[in-house]
Amino acid sequence: MAEDGLFNEPEGKIGLTGRPLRVFPDPKPLTQHGPAKILSMCNQKGGVGKTTSTINLGACLAEAGRKVLLVDLDPQGALSAGLGVPHDELDITVYNLLVDRHTSIHQAIHPTNVAGLDLVPANIDLSAAEIQLVNEVGREQTLARALRPVMRDYDYIILDCQPSLGLLTVNALSCSQGVIIPMECEYFSLRGLALLTDTVEKVRDRLNFDLEIIGILVTMFDRRTTHAREVMSRVVEVFEDRVFDTVITRTVRFPETSVAGEPIITWAPNSQGAQQYRQLAREVIERTNG
Repeated sequence: MAEDGLFNEPEGKIGLTGRPLRVFPDPKPLTQHGPAKILSMCNQKGGVGKTTSTINLGACLAEAGRKVLLVDLDPQGALSAGLGVPHDELDITVYNLLVDRHTSIHQAIHPTNVAGLDLVPANIDLSAAEIQLVNEVGREQTLARALRPVMRDYDYIILDCQPSLGLLTVNALSCSQGVIIPMECEYFSLRGLALLTDTVEKVRDRLNFDLEIIGILVTMFDRRTTHAREVMSRVVEVFEDRVFDTVITRTVRFPETSVAGEPIITWAPNSQGAQQYRQLAREVIERTNG
């Protein structure tokens, strides 16, 4: 059976969100890079395609001519593993940046196999960072200070947050201009959205007045199930235009790319999943004026 998708469909036809499809233009080439827009990929619920979306959105933004830095903020290090960075090669990680002010972010940046896409990796050491930061003055701004030296080197910095709303996630939200919320189309994901949007509002009120939700990204969608279609309808009803037009459908390709340690646009460049993430990159560029 062919995968569901947005492509080879005329503009104006009803898409998977129940709204008319929009076709986003190819991004204009840039004459210069930076300063970076910082985006947090955030959801306190695990297993919603957050790391997969970080990798593939970052790769598609780079393919569109943007310079992109991905930052792994999950002690499990899934983002690092998903880009083929071995754990035994990680001498300096995001943990060192957070707990040691003498460590430069330039020492932690790894190039990836995708041109224009770099990575600051993480490993299990990061699990100790929240405890060590608790008594620090301005602890919510620690990540912002670490990223400051490379803000003019990139167009986008995407932070892959861990599935919790702890201090590391608050650090990410405190230095971001936008939040992308990936969610699986099922009931418990819908319930968790209210908690997450409440947290974003609190951070905006208290720590970061510029923070906004760029969009809610529906992942692992299967329109053959009534439940998924009902949840999709409810999400669009409640969050309206904040839901991305792009929908990521369920496919076996994404687990394959995780094992291969590369994005879907290099592993299966003509697949429906690759096309969907390219469409998402265009939509993100439009929404962020990038």
